[in-house]
Amino acid sequence: MRMFTGIVQGLGKVTHVLKGNAVWTFTIALPDASGLQQGGSVAVQGTCLTATEINESEVKFDVIPETLERTNLGQLNVGDAVNIERSLKMGDELGGHLLSGHIMGQAEVISCQQQGAGMDLLLKVPQSMMKFIHEKGYIGLNGASLTIGKVTDSSFNIHLIPETLALTTFDQMGSGHMVNVEIDAMTQTTVATVERMMKGEN
Repeated sequence: MRMFTGIVQGLGKVTHVLKGNAVWTFTIALPDASGLQQGGSVAVQGTCLTATEINESEVKFDVIPETLERTNLGQLNVGDAVNIERSLKMGDELGGHLLSGHIMGQAEVISCQQQGAGMDLLLKVPQSMMKFIHEKGYIGLNGASLTIGKVTDSSFNIHLIPETLALTTFDQMGSGHMVNVEIDAMTQTTVATVERMMKGEN
């Protein structure tokens, strides 16, 4: 399984979108494609995609309908910036928390507020996902590993530091934007275990 750290390495740019009946093909100019081989994995907006063709810094990725429906990739247009992270290699430093690039769903940005050089985001997810959202827990948003702030019954807060804003697309966010959400496997397992215990299951 390919893994990621949630530390966005830079911004890519969508240069072409071919919308086929069964598969969409995105061409993305990566900030650094050195060493990437056909079949290699890249997280685009947090979604693990496979490189199908490489032409210097421009890389093609095929995306199936299920992924388009579950993520915000189907909303991308030519010229859009996207968060990029190359998959971990043996010996790489783990600076964030492990992510798989498997998106659970999307969060909607309710509001963005500047806080000095940083920014506070208020987001909401489908109610079925709120059980995974805990204050001070980790969450993957558009491929970035972030710490959850205040949590209510239907929303949660994220504080973005200037460095994160400089390296990601979050500085372009506004109310109504949709953000890819990945809940790490450990959190999912912990919640599932607690639910079983509360039901009296072994």
